[in-house]
Amino acid sequence: MERNKLSDLLQTDKKNLLNIYSTAGYPAIDDTSNIILNAMNSGVDMMEIGIPFSDPLADGPVIQQSSQKALNNGMTLELLFEQLNEIKNKVNIPLLLMGYYNSILNYGTEEFCKKCQMVGISGLIIPDLPLEVFQSEYEDVFKKYQLHNILLITPQTTDDRVKKIDNASTAFIYAVSSASTTGTKTGISDSTAFLEKLSQMHLKHPVLTGFNINNRDAYLQACKYTRGAIIGSAFIKAISNNVKLADGINIFLSSIIQASK
Repeated sequence: MERNKLSDLLQTDKKNLLNIYSTAGYPAIDDTSNIILNAMNSGVDMMEIGIPFSDPLADGPVIQQSSQKALNNGMTLELLFEQLNEIKNKVNIPLLLMGYYNSILNYGTEEFCKKCQMVGISGLIIPDLPLEVFQSEYEDVFKKYQLHNILLITPQTTDDRVKKIDNASTAFIYAVSSASTTGTKTGISDSTAFLEKLSQMHLKHPVLTGFNINNRDAYLQACKYTRGAIIGSAFIKAISNNVKLADGINIFLSSIIQASK
């Protein structure tokens, strides 16, 4: 049985992990595979692929627009699974799928999880699936197909809730560094107290943080308190503004990664 790449990565002592978010089917419907492979070759540690959704509540305008464009392009879950299946033997970094639960429910939860395992997905991020619902209804099927469920916390999450999520986690905890939507602020200076508090809680699982990390300084600042950072809106902008996709990916990621690994 294939090993879970995310489990393997987190068991290393590698720090400053870089997770890049990209919307499936954006900028063009057949770009997803090239984005994953180019980002992997540019040195990212994992990729988070967003499932386009018509009402992404937690996402800011940049990711919302990319999601709508992907839907207009004709992107579907079935097509995404086909694209991922074509490159699964070339990918040596963990891939995560981020999406809202309605998309998964409509596809069929068990069939969705089965397909995820088939195409090499290591874990899922489902912002609108509460922990208690996951544990009572879906945890067994996630385990069956060796999928991590990445749980989110925010500055408003109580310490008791953070500990409960830590106990329920199997990979890393996604710390949303701001109560705002993604990509609406610059840097994480408002969130350092939250991240520092988490670092002092001695959680069992590593923390990665995302939301409004858009340059190398913010990335390195986040990594002072966490195992790594997640960059989404800034990456979407980078691949939107370059005519040649590979150049946009390489230029942006070089600006983040340079001498920081």
